[in-house]
Formats: sequence, structure tokens, C-alpha cells
Amino acid sequence: MTERLILFSGNANPALSQAIADYLGVPLGDAEVTRFSDDEILVQILENVRGADVFVIQPTCRPVNENLMELLVIIDALKRASARRITAVIPYYGYGRQDRKVQPRVPITAKLVADLLTAAGVHRVLTMDLHAGQIQGFFTTPVDHLYAAPVLLRFFEERRLEDAVVVSPDAGGVERARAFAKRLGSPLAFIDKRRTGPNEAKVMHIVGDVEGRDVIIVDDMIDTAGTLTQAVPALLEKGARRIFASCTHPVLSGPAVERIDGSALEEVVVTNTIPLPADGIPKKLTVLSVAPLLGEAISRIHKEESVSRLFV
Repeated sequence: MTERLILFSGNANPALSQAIADYLGVPLGDAEVTRFSDDEILVQILENVRGADVFVIQPTCRPVNENLMELLVIIDALKRASARRITAVIPYYGYGRQDRKVQPRVPITAKLVADLLTAAGVHRVLTMDLHAGQIQGFFTTPVDHLYAAPVLLRFFEERRLEDAVVVSPDAGGVERARAFAKRLGSPLAFIDKRRTGPNEAKVMHIVGDVEGRDVIIVDDMIDTAGTLTQAVPALLEKGARRIFASCTHPVLSGPAVERIDGSALEEVVVTNTIPLPADGIPKKLTVLSVAPLLGEAISRIHKEESVSRLFV
């Protein structure tokens, strides 16, 4: 194991990168990421990384293609600078929803992105709350998959909700919601829905008892907030008392902000894996930091210690 740990940050979420560096007590590495006049990405590593254990922090959030390409170019620059090991720290894995063929003649882009990272020269990946756990198998390199649940659970435990029930917004998220409910000591319910198209969903009915209870809707991400805000009136109709939402990745694209602010949601709790815009943030949003969790995982990987023990 090399003694030198060096952190580099792309431009996707510099605030999170700095918070991780502060937790670890190390400075961010010196690199210059610029653009040619035609927007080609140019990266220059401005310090010696030969033989070092390097971590590149870059969620592939919006603009997804720009941030993904920037990550690939940084990895290539570090590989050619003879870094001993390169770990891509991807708090939010873009293209994660395209993990299987759901229609004829469509790509499996989550696998394509894994292949691109491997071809660029990454030795290992550290990510958080993948949309589908099987994406780990798309890599030929080791993947450390973290969960934001401990951070989110701590928040709701401190709120001391009355007769809380954890709700999955769809059948596919039941496993995630079940684990959350087990740790919270609450019952589980889920919403049966049918998709009518990309970013469109229609709620059908509630499976489970929510009457007279505080509801926590648990998901990995909130994109357009269509699924989330359609669930609210259905839950209220079934007698839910107050409705909270919790997710790891606040994508918040399209009409998400208006939908959340116009809904009967009491509070939406998210993490800072994705930077939020300076304007247009929902008034009901509470942002929790996952920097200590990511920082601790980076420290354990560097020291060759167990990462899974963070979730015992």
C-alpha cells in the first residue's frame, strides 16, 4: 500500500469534494481542467502523482455527458502520469436507470459507462445508492457501493415521527424501503404504479396500511418528482397523516421544483451527492451531507480496511 493519498475534484460538485477533503484533513490535488475554444476538455495534473493512491471525486450529474467526459479525461491524465491506483468516486452514477433492455432495440447505457471508465484506466469505483445494485456487476474492477441510509435514518430518528410507515414509490424499490423500515423499526407499504412513458407514471393503489400514520416515502432519486407527487394524494386518500419524502440524489429536473412546492408534502430530505442550483430550490427541501461517509470510505479503501463495516 502506498502512503500517499491524493484527492482530485472535477467541476461537477466542488463543494462536496472540498467537504470530503476537509473531513480527511488533506488538500485537494492541484489540477487544471479547462476547455479549448470548441469546448474540448483539457486536463493537466500540476503535481507529481507517480506511485500515489489517487481518488477522483466527480458525480456524473447534469450536464451528464459533460461531467462524464471530464471524469474520463482526468482518469486518463492520471494513468499517463503513473498514478499507482485510481479510484473514481462517483456519488451519483449517471445513466444508472438504463441498466437493462425494457424495449426492443434500446441500449444498456449503464454498462457502456462502466466500460468507458474501465477503458479510461480506473482501478476501482466508489459510488452511492445505485439505481440498480446489479450495475456493480457491469464492472471488471472492484466496486464499493455505499448507502446514504445511515445519514437519512439519523435525521428521521431525531424527528421522532408518530407511528411512522416507510413507503416505496414502486415495486422495484421495495428492497431499499424494506431495509430502511427495518432499521427504523417501522412497517412497510408500497405503491403499485404503471409507467406510461419516460418520466411519466400513474399511481394505481397503495399496498399496506398508512391510515393515521406519518409516511416516509423512500427512493434513490427524485427526478421530475412526478412519481413522488402523484403518490401524495393517493396516500392522503388512504388516511395518511403527514407525508415526508427521502432520497439520496436530488436530480430535480423539469417541473420538479414546482411539483414539490405545490404538493402536500411536509418535507423532502435529500443528500448533497448532486449540487443544487443557487435558485429554484424547493422550499420544503432539507439537505444532509454525505461527505463524512464518503470520506470515511476513502480512508478505509486507502488503508485496505473493510468498507462494509460502515453499515453494520
